Amino acid sequence: MNEIEESTVSGLRGLYHSDDRPWVVAFSGGKDSTLLLQLVFNLLLSLRDRHTAGEKEKPVYVIASDTRVEAPNIAAYLKDVLSRIEAGGERQGLNLHVHLVSPEPQESFWGKLIGKGYPSPTRWFRWCTANMKIRPTRRAIEKITREAGSVILLLGTRIDESSERGKRMRDRAYTSRGLNPHHEIPNALVATPIADWGTDQVWEYLFNHNPPPWGGSHDFLLELYRQAAGGECPVVLDLDTPSCGGSRFGCWTCTVVKEDKSMQGFIDTGNAWMEPLAKFRNWLKEVRERPECRLAVRRDGSNGPGPFSPECRKEILEKLLKMENDLGLTLVSDEELRYIQAEWRREFDLAEAATALAYRYGRRIEDNTQGMMNIKLPSIEQRVLDDLVPEYGVNPELVGGLLRLVMHDYRNLDIYGRKAALKRDIAEQIALSLDRNTMADASEDSNP
Repeated sequence: MNEIEESTVSGLRGLYHSDDRPWVVAFSGGKDSTLLLQLVFNLLLSLRDRHTAGEKEKPVYVIASDTRVEAPNIAAYLKDVLSRIEAGGERQGLNLHVHLVSPEPQESFWGKLIGKGYPSPTRWFRWCTANMKIRPTRRAIEKITREAGSVILLLGTRIDESSERGKRMRDRAYTSRGLNPHHEIPNALVATPIADWGTDQVWEYLFNHNPPPWGGSHDFLLELYRQAAGGECPVVLDLDTPSCGGSRFGCWTCTVVKEDKSMQGFIDTGNAWMEPLAKFRNWLKEVRERPECRLAVRRDGSNGPGPFSPECRKEILEKLLKMENDLGLTLVSDEELRYIQAEWRREFDLAEAATALAYRYGRRIEDNTQGMMNIKLPSIEQRVLDDLVPEYGVNPELVGGLLRLVMHDYRNLDIYGRKAALKRDIAEQIALSLDRNTMADASEDSNP
């Protein structure tokens, strides 16, 4: 064990024994979070016998985020390694819990971009990170803090990742144990155990401690970085060998960066099937600059390029569905398609265009506005509804939609923001029903 590894392990052991707060390890599947988790996993193994002898064991949570638009090979790798970590922890009797969080449909990339018409993200309007990564992760951590009172959040951030990152880390106020309060999550203290590790030290550790204690190997991780760097990432055998630490993985839809170098690296090293994804991403950057694709008024009522127009949203959805059909991948979920249809219906579409497009490309999504036959109620309640609906002249479709919201879509209201979302969707269902009734009345009046 070299000096920096020994110092880090010693610090982790001291932090573990300093209080009873659960640990939350933020895991992305990249090299830094993999190193951090491996150090934590090995620490738990070393303490296992003491716990068996009666020493109190604290839970450790591994939280990873699936934005729903990760590069497909990265998403597959993340799910595979998480399953190995969970199985390895269970097999070895560790108090380790793995959670993969995702954005709700209304927070997702396609929900925002196609559903609400948000223009593809830029450096100045970067709406994606908070919605797709921060909020889902924060909800999961806040749930743990509600149960435990407080947590220690372990991050794999390092000072030498970038000059900006290093400056931010140095400028924070730390406790005597090297912790700092999280600026967004109450009752969460942040630890950065590998802050002083260099990139080459990270790769040296992963190479020398392969396979990891949960099973599998780091070979595929190294290969991913090699591919993302365009095939120029060598196996790190010593500190004189340059590493591939500059490669970064992210969403295949990212329009914030000028060029997606990791995606191009994957394509250049044998993953030509990903080329349509890269072209689609480039088109998303281009289409946001077309005046004809943007409404003339922003959502706040001011003049200027606003959301994508209805026609442009339909074009984006159709291209996306065609591409996923061609590639044999699912790029937009059923939940997102339902949300997109609900948003379109609320704003401009009473013809169920999103559902029709999905059907055209082989997707069969449930319609949340279907009648009451989709909801199974106890027989007594069903008879009461059957009597009351015609008596009061209530639209059965509206009743079915409201029941579906309460009994299917929003069964769990403990998630942050769900109650507000339910109120909004109830209002939308009522407004939709009124709009349809108005259109039906107008149609009847126009007939001789």
